[in-house]
Amino acid sequence: MKTSHFKKHLSGQESLNFVLENNIQIPPHFHVTEAGITTKQFVDCGNTIRTEKKLNFQIWLAEDTEHRLSPNKLLKIIEKTEQLWGNEDLDIEIEYQTNTIGKYTLDKKDNDFVLLATSTACLAQENCGIEQKTTKPKLNLAEISNKNVCCSPNTNSGKCC
Repeated sequence: MKTSHFKKHLSGQESLNFVLENNIQIPPHFHVTEAGITTKQFVDCGNTIRTEKKLNFQIWLAEDTEHRLSPNKLLKIIEKTEQLWGNEDLDIEIEYQTNTIGKYTLDKKDNDFVLLATSTACLAQENCGIEQKTTKPKLNLAEISNKNVCCSPNTNSGKCC
């Protein structure tokens, strides 16, 4: 989710709810302990220099179970951080502690913001000798001829399925 979409969704929310993909609710007393820009400059395995820039939020749980962050308060936090990145419409990244610090992208479903797990990938597969996965063509059963069938109820070849 881009920053502009996140801000738009926040402005229409009465409460701030985050859930993981598996529908586990992040307790509502979470804190946003960091909000800022993360920039990653790197060389991929294909020797291409790359830069990634994201608006990053760190969600943390404390023992103060009465704490609630409102959508309006989070909008104000975003407005404060906008001076760091010049209003660029960046992708949102959320850090949240599970068994380790997880990095998540963000989606919206009903009244919840859903934390979607991220994964690693090779960005230069064509340079690494990794074959691209090909998908099998979809066939319409009506178009398959019987001559391609290895057996049928009338086959006496002994090779029937």
